[in-house]
This record gives sequence, structure tokens and C-alpha cells, in this order.
Amino acid sequence: MTVDSPGFATKAVHAARNQDAASSRATPIYLTAGFEFDDFDHAADHFGTGAGFGYTRTGNPTVRAVERQLAALESGADAVLVASGQAAVSTALLTVAGAGDHIVSSTHIYEGTRGLLLDNFARLGIETTFIDDIRDPDAWRAAIRPNTRALFAESIANARNDVLDIAAVSAVGDETAIPLIVDNTLGTPFLVRPLEHGAAIVVHSASKFLAGHGSVLGGVIVDDGRFDAAAAGHNAPHLVLPGRAGLASVAARHGGNARIAYARESVAPRFGASPSPLNAFLIGQGVETLGLRVERQSRNALEVARWLAAQDAVESVDYVGLESHPDHALATKYLGGGFGSIFTFTLKGGLDAARAFVQDVRVFTHMTHIGDVRSLVLHPGTTSHASRTEEEREILGVRPGTLRLSIGIEDVADLIADLTRVLEPAREAVA
Repeated sequence: MTVDSPGFATKAVHAARNQDAASSRATPIYLTAGFEFDDFDHAADHFGTGAGFGYTRTGNPTVRAVERQLAALESGADAVLVASGQAAVSTALLTVAGAGDHIVSSTHIYEGTRGLLLDNFARLGIETTFIDDIRDPDAWRAAIRPNTRALFAESIANARNDVLDIAAVSAVGDETAIPLIVDNTLGTPFLVRPLEHGAAIVVHSASKFLAGHGSVLGGVIVDDGRFDAAAAGHNAPHLVLPGRAGLASVAARHGGNARIAYARESVAPRFGASPSPLNAFLIGQGVETLGLRVERQSRNALEVARWLAAQDAVESVDYVGLESHPDHALATKYLGGGFGSIFTFTLKGGLDAARAFVQDVRVFTHMTHIGDVRSLVLHPGTTSHASRTEEEREILGVRPGTLRLSIGIEDVADLIADLTRVLEPAREAVA
């Protein structure tokens, strides 16, 4: 056989090849491991400058489109999409910290992140100090050491809805050129954009509100693009010193985008955190309706929280949208368009009441997830916070009767009807 008359196997491999240009209104999905080079010099230029696309682990057009979308929504300069929210936190922290360095973190963070800091990063020689009173700038300031490389917190904490005073804490970091990294998963860029209040980096579990449909995993790191080599270079020698083989420093090549460029070039791809282009596409599709969903979820959550707070069977409701929450004023300052849709409430009947609630709900789904279009419920004390001591759980507002709700987009009347049916026996028991 000749090339003009290929054999069966050759046709099976090559016949579908099409390089015609086409304009798609929806983001095209580039499900490919690698990309064809135009010629010898094109390949050399890609490997020399990083321009264009060569291999999906280091860059993909579908992924890049969603990165631009998320950077724009967070008012960031650029973004890197990764395979999960946990990968986003890991990548962001490893972009700024290394062996012998120190991180100051809020105590009120996702348990997976806490485990990452205490177990995995400790083995890498990165130490962490945790702050209980995150409202106090002096507590953050007192924890900073000469080798501190990042401050880390969540915009709205899971599970007690503690709200971070982003401007105050970022100002503390600015005093010694230490970046504040904010996990904005619960806040979402619809409600708050931490970069606009002084944070340097934002991370998300894109699996949650950004995607919204609970179908895929993903994470994102968004940078403010304001890295100042002169002011912060002493805290980031890996960004300002020349690279191997005389390569110009990351800061020299990328200026204010040095941090995110380092994350893209040297952290995410080398640790294998690259996302599937299909997952990126599904995240991007979800993001298009983010504002509509979060607005409705927040409205539903406020109504449900107010209803729960009025029930005899309920001991307390920790929702920042309620005036009774200690961070309500701070939430009013930072959150626009709603107060979010994830919160906890505690039943007077303790563990037995919580068990009965989880077993009996019909509209609410019992599962480990948040930010879904569906309303979800979980018992933190025996799941997400099971590794905490009883004293630690108490500090975090997680008691035997505490349940976490993630409110979806259902008709709120149906949610309250489900709660009414489930809580009626509990109300009678308390009475």
C-alpha cells in the first residue's frame, strides 16, 4: 500500500483528521493528549517560550478558556485550572512556600486542607500556625515569623459561617510582603471577590458552586497579578533568582504575574494536577449560570434559616444572614447579593435527633458535597469533623445535634415542607 491508497488500519487512524477552522459559540472540547506542530521551528518555539499548546498536561484550549472566564469573574489577572479543589490549595501554597517555610492559617478551614497542612506539608518541612480568633488582626500579626510565606483562610468558613475580614488580614500580610490566600469556595465571586479587598490569591473547589451540578471535580487558582519583586523578592527567591541553565527568573519573564506563571509552569504540571478538558468544559458551562444559582440559593437559605430559628426543636442556627450571627455585620460589609447557602443548625435532641433527621428527609439529599443545585445535608460530627477532638468540635460549633445544610435551587416551600415533616416528631419530643 502507498500513502495515496492507505490500508484499513491507517484509514481508521487518520481518516477523521480535520484541520479546517470552525467557530463554535460554546467552548469547544479539546479531548486530546497532545497537539500537532506546524513544523520543526514551531515545536522548538513552544518548548522555548511556552507559547501555544503542545501537551494537555501543560495547557489545553478548553482549559485555557475556562481559566480566562474564572480570572475575569474574580477580578484576577490570570488563573490556573487544576483537577480538584484540594489540588488548587496544594498548588497555591506550594507556589509560595517550600521546605523550611511557615504558613499562618485560620483554624476554621476545610478538614481536608487542615490535614494537608498538619500531615503532608509538615513532612515536607512546612510548618503551620493556626489562628482561632480570625477577627483579630493582632492574632495574625503575632503568628508571623521571618520565614512565613503565606496567610491562609476561607472567605466564609465551613461549618460555623465565620467571615474573614479580608481587608484587615491582607493589610497585616502587606506589612511584611506576605500574600493572603483566600479559599472563596463558599463565598463565590458572585458574593465576594477577595482580590478586590487586598487578597493576593484566591482558590476554589470548582466542583462546588462554580460547576453547580455535582458532576465533576475541579479547582482553580486566581492571582491578582501584583507580585512586586522589589518588595516581596526576599520572601520568594524561587521567583526572583535565575533558573537552571541561566534561564531568566520567573519575575523577569512574567513581571507581576510571576506567582501564577510559576504555578502554571513549575507546580501544577509537575505534580500532575492538570484537569480533564471535559471537566473544564462542564465547569465552564456551570459558571455561566453561577450568578443566577447563587442568588436563588442564598435567598432560599435565608428563608430556611429564618424558619429553622423559629422552631422549638432547634437549639441554634449558625447562618451569617441572620442578625443573631456574630459576623452578620462583617458579612453585610463584604457579601453582595446574598449571604451564601451553606450553614449549620443544631437540634436540641442531640445525636439521636440528628440521626432521625438524616434518615427521614426526602427532598434533601444525604451526601458529602456542597454548592449543588440540590439541597444536601450532612452530620459533621461523624463525617467531615470526625477526626477533631470533642473540644475542637465544640470550638467550631459542631455538636452532636449539629447538621450542615447546603441549600439548592428547589422551590423553598418544598424544602420547608420537608423540614416540617421531619422536625414535627422532634418538636413533640422536646415539648
